[in-house]
Amino acid sequence: MNYFAHLVLSQPTLESTVGNLLGDFARGIDLSVLDPAVLAGLNNHRAVDRFTDSYIRATGIKQCFSPDRRRFAGIALDVYFDHLLMNHWQVFDPRKLDHVIAEFYARMERGQALMPGSEMRRITSRMITDDWFGSYRDIDSVAEALDRIAMRIRFPNQFGNIIEDIRRHEDIILELFIDFFPQLKAHVSSLALETGL
Repeated sequence: MNYFAHLVLSQPTLESTVGNLLGDFARGIDLSVLDPAVLAGLNNHRAVDRFTDSYIRATGIKQCFSPDRRRFAGIALDVYFDHLLMNHWQVFDPRKLDHVIAEFYARMERGQALMPGSEMRRITSRMITDDWFGSYRDIDSVAEALDRIAMRIRFPNQFGNIIEDIRRHEDIILELFIDFFPQLKAHVSSLALETGL
């Protein structure tokens, strides 16, 4: 899952918001100095990633991707799943999506002081300023985000234009996502990694 889904699966606190985003910025961070609630959020993030990776392997969804792009399918699906979650929001949550996004941005902004490392603060500030979550509702913005990720890969690859594989199999991927996301929510709830803090 990508940033938006991680926040959907977090608790409505600054510490949980920071911790659930930290999974993508934790390399090189001294985890022993983190607030316990931030660390619990990080552990929640990691549990979400493990469950998602396991589901992707079990369903064989990577077969929807051409062989030269298949190794990057998990990355592409993480971003695309945010798109699907936003575009099918009312299936999963009765709250207004725009209000939820605004709430996440407000917590991200207020949580800057809790964020370890300047890279996390820089990227989350850009998310807010450039309205990443709002842009992920549009498939062309998702394609651009995936192409930017492809450019950051430091070795020759075929990740660019991976959106073509997604578009070719969007009905299959949507059906899997509609089945998957409630299972993920139930899994996170059963783990209760952030309760009681």
